[in-house]
Amino acid sequence: MKTLINIFFTTIFVLVLAHYLPGIYVKDTYTALIVAVVLGLLNIFVKPVLVFFTFPATIFTLGLFLLVINAVIVLICDYLVKGFDVANFWNALLFSLVLSFGQALISSLTDDKKEKR
Repeated sequence: MKTLINIFFTTIFVLVLAHYLPGIYVKDTYTALIVAVVLGLLNIFVKPVLVFFTFPATIFTLGLFLLVINAVIVLICDYLVKGFDVANFWNALLFSLVLSFGQALISSLTDDKKEKR
């Protein structure tokens, strides 16, 4: 159930960001849903591989290179999903930053906070 909630809110965030951020285009709501699912799958399967191979750069930049990896994930999603267009790397970076912030906010609100007794 939590996964469906995350996909729903990611879809909403993609639609809102496409409306307000320049250089981001989403054809319709269905495309935004596909983008949310593809981003989730890329974060599960591709991102760990990229993080592993760029570990020295990540250490050297004190973790800031992870922002570049997030932007690359968005650009890969742009390549895979028709109807989702990102103009350039900087737009992908801004999109990934705002999307990650929104997802973290929703995740913190929907987490089960059970008291330990």
